[in-house]
Amino acid sequence: MEFPKVVVSKETLRPPYFERDVQYVEFREDPLTGRRCRMNARRAGRIKQTRPTSVPAEISEKKEGCPFCPENIEQAVTKFDPGFYPGGRIRRGECCLFPNVFPLASYHVAATVSTSHFLDLHEFSAGMVSDCMMAAREFLAVVHRLDLEAKYPILLWNHLSPSGASMVHPHVQVLVDVRPTSYQETLLEASREYYGRTGRSFWMDILDEERRRGERYIGENESVAALASFAPQGNREVQIIFRRTSNLMDLRDEEIAGFAECVVGLLKAYKGMGVNSFNISTFSGPMGDKLEYYSLHAKLISRPALEPFYRNDTGILERFHRDADIDVMPESFAESARQLWGR
Repeated sequence: MEFPKVVVSKETLRPPYFERDVQYVEFREDPLTGRRCRMNARRAGRIKQTRPTSVPAEISEKKEGCPFCPENIEQAVTKFDPGFYPGGRIRRGECCLFPNVFPLASYHVAATVSTSHFLDLHEFSAGMVSDCMMAAREFLAVVHRLDLEAKYPILLWNHLSPSGASMVHPHVQVLVDVRPTSYQETLLEASREYYGRTGRSFWMDILDEERRRGERYIGENESVAALASFAPQGNREVQIIFRRTSNLMDLRDEEIAGFAECVVGLLKAYKGMGVNSFNISTFSGPMGDKLEYYSLHAKLISRPALEPFYRNDTGILERFHRDADIDVMPESFAESARQLWGR
């Protein structure tokens, strides 16, 4: 398997003594989709006029009127029509799943991860994540039973405002549509093409190759494996690959438990690196289909630390040119993540 990259050296005269200084810019391409990023490890040390701090108390502790908190949720959030789901809401453990009041999909729900208004990254438990995933699976089964055309699910988790979350209270969203997103479609088409060309699954091949190389391999359990992405689209990007399932609805209990254990371990590693905001998204094959050439997987990325004035990590190259500008080298991140994972 090839991991395409081009390295360019750039020389400058650095103040205050204007001595010659050489830096290296890497241009990388994802081995499946060809999506590009550019990175310079030295950029992580550039001058920043903001500094990471702990989450301000006025954000983490101010919960008056939060619709997701236990004292408000019964009256503050929506319910399913009885014809869709007789109970009105899907509950499991601390998770409460209900229709999104401002939908962006044919089927769009939100679900609380915890009854606590705020949790730092090391405070999430595998049980919380498992309960949330199982509630989402139940919702997907209902959608699939009632509407066979809606086949493409996504589970999204945005934590704190740098991630795009509008609510502090930990929650996920699940969307289902008739058409995949443009990136889901790219993944499915590229995976099918790779299988047709080689007779093998790209996802099992990259797992074997990354495990052999060891540069970006982080860890695995019986259900999933975690790899730092070769050509990430965000800082500290991790791919969490399921070995035996191609779509979100078909997850077995033990796979959900393995995924939850992996996510919680990675969030604790992020915490050890000073991260407090993140995004997770799943990338699922179509519900009802068991694809030999595709593996369900998720991506986790860190976002800027929440503070009164923070610099967003998505700039003009990402928004207009679709080239990610990466500060953190995947190989150095993977080395740190492996050590923290072991704890």
